Amino acid sequence: MEPLISRGDDAERVTLPGGAFHLLADASHTHGVLGANRLTLGVGASGAKKHYHAKSTELFYVLDGELDFLLGDGDTPTRVSRGDLVVIPPGLAHAFGAAPGSTADLLAVLTPGVERFGYFRQLGRIQRGEAEFESLHADQDRYDVHFVTPQRS
Repeated sequence: MEPLISRGDDAERVTLPGGAFHLLADASHTHGVLGANRLTLGVGASGAKKHYHAKSTELFYVLDGELDFLLGDGDTPTRVSRGDLVVIPPGLAHAFGAAPGSTADLLAVLTPGVERFGYFRQLGRIQRGEAEFESLHADQDRYDVHFVTPQRS
């Protein structure tokens, strides 16, 4: 395997309202070892609805700003900030977003890698109002992103 150098200025950028995904490395670029992207979020912007990964561990490193994470079944956010690291094991439900009043800039790494650039492109279309969120449901296994639906009593 050859080393991979992904230049930030050359990364594909998927724009979001007030932010963007910077697609750095997909599974096919790393022989399935990992996938990596950078996510910038505007003030208080949501990063991901509650979901889990059945096969992969996800690592988040906060480059700047503050994020609130919902982990497992809990409804109390865990706040992380610049320099903090969060590692989510397979099967643990999680959601995250920029903390109220804050922006966020983070590096996300998924290992083993799953071919997910298509997923991020579709999320961009959803965020821009060009597609419905439900369009992701058919590809949950393909992208190893399984959405948690709210439990109603």
